[in-house]
Amino acid sequence: MVEELPKACWLVAAIMFAAATVVYGQQEPCFFVFGDSMSDNGNNNNLKSEAKVNFSPYGIDFPQGPTGRFSNGRTIPDIIAELSGFKDFIPPFAGASPEQAHTGMNYASGGSGLREETSEHLGDRISIRKQLQNHKTAITKANVPAERLQQCLYTINIGSNDYINNYFMSKPYNTKRRYTPKQYAYSLIIIYRSHLKNLYRLGARKVAVFGLSQIGCTPKIMKSHSDGKICSREVNEAVKIFNKNLDDLVMDFNKKVRGAKFTFVDLFSGGDPLAFKFLGFKVGDKSCCTVNPGEELCVPNQPVCENRTEYVFWDDLHSSEATNMVVAKGSFDGIITKPYSIAQLVKE
Repeated sequence: MVEELPKACWLVAAIMFAAATVVYGQQEPCFFVFGDSMSDNGNNNNLKSEAKVNFSPYGIDFPQGPTGRFSNGRTIPDIIAELSGFKDFIPPFAGASPEQAHTGMNYASGGSGLREETSEHLGDRISIRKQLQNHKTAITKANVPAERLQQCLYTINIGSNDYINNYFMSKPYNTKRRYTPKQYAYSLIIIYRSHLKNLYRLGARKVAVFGLSQIGCTPKIMKSHSDGKICSREVNEAVKIFNKNLDDLVMDFNKKVRGAKFTFVDLFSGGDPLAFKFLGFKVGDKSCCTVNPGEELCVPNQPVCENRTEYVFWDDLHSSEATNMVVAKGSFDGIITKPYSIAQLVKE
């Protein structure tokens, strides 16, 4: 634990410089969001899925209440949109008007992963492959100019479920028996590379690629793969391999793909719950809302903590709005990104 403490510096810096974060007038013509439950803002609401949260107490601190966001308030993309100068939150693809493709859509889906079978035990979800298909359909139908698409901001946060709801879940999955952690990470990166190439072909040039957080430190994984009090080293070590490969992939894209300005967002360094104590977070090992044993989502309409800004996690897997704010500002200001800050992508 002690050797992890210096990595908390980006978290501390994010708070120290929060007041200096510049909120821009909207300079990007559009913003497109891809990913899983960390970014989903309602795309799963009408799916036959256990991975949906359009009920109280989710959204208790969000102006519109429960919308399908897996948090008590705003998500990371919501806050990035605000910092980028967008007047409104980027709407979910589900139910959005065709014209919305000119200013942005959110395609993210809770439970989604890089692998098609990931989270299949939860029911319907929109894989990253399908999200890209939806994006292609949307921009084609709306006839969005290629020049405009090249000026847009894109974020993609995917891969956590490939570990939580696949590799480290023995039933109904067998990937852990088939792959070593190194082999599995490599297999995921091959899929990721293909999707990033596809996104580039669809016009994306300014892309923030989010690495995985220390998912071994989520309450869910601490209970299932540790003693409930400390992080799972096994899970975090596997994620670390994936992150290193993804970081290399992003750097490789910038070197070899013309016009690409991709940036890697490091969610892992400093992500140990102990590190959050430097910021005033007091609870990092359990959820703010009521979660039934063996589950990960909040129980509908049950009590939640009052001091929500002091909790790292909202439920047993997803971060609180307070945590999302730290991460969003850190990525926007470039404290946890390389080689570009999201602010730089927005201004260019």
